Amino acid sequence: MKPKLIIGNKNYSSWSLRPWLLMKEAGIDFDEHRIVLDTPTTKREIAEFSDAGRVPVLVLGDLAIWDSLAICETVAERWPDKQLWPADPDERAHARAISAEMHSGFQYLRVCMPMNCRAMGRKVHIPDELGNDIDRVISIWADCHRKYGGRGGWLFGEFSVADAMFAPVVLRLRTYGINLPDSAGYYPHRLLESEAMQDWLAAAECEVEVIEADETGQ
Repeated sequence: MKPKLIIGNKNYSSWSLRPWLLMKEAGIDFDEHRIVLDTPTTKREIAEFSDAGRVPVLVLGDLAIWDSLAICETVAERWPDKQLWPADPDERAHARAISAEMHSGFQYLRVCMPMNCRAMGRKVHIPDELGNDIDRVISIWADCHRKYGGRGGWLFGEFSVADAMFAPVVLRLRTYGINLPDSAGYYPHRLLESEAMQDWLAAAECEVEVIEADETGQ
């Protein structure tokens, strides 16, 4: 049975983007089911697939997996031929570490710069805490580029779960016009060149729903 991925609005749902991009880049065929977020029926619609009450959800037959990182780990395990983690154990450990850091940290980045693909050129105030989050992202990308950049444009040379985890950050920095040093600037260009990423952005542009809480800045 074909897997089904339950996602939210493509304009806003950073968590949904991660497994969606992972599966698209890996060439894994799946059915997509979009639930519009922040409506009176959202909670009920999501509950049809998961009691966790959040998207994304990956449905594999009778099994439902929620949480973006858990879904990415499951996909990597169920489709080992796609090699969605680096083959080298040290590189794989590095990729897992930055993926977990992205998953659990960067709270100021999430709150102050919500993902909003349509809001190009929007500006926000950057307090020290947000600046620290941005600096940490730049440091991670620059470190990966220094170590693995000679093998390709992705964080670990070839596309991996780590790229799926950091994709929403690329879109955030793009939306709010954050300038990057050369050491960290090549990676966002590589990700934005992805056909799957362009498909996501085109779909986000066509959405008409507005979530006021994510329309921050000016």
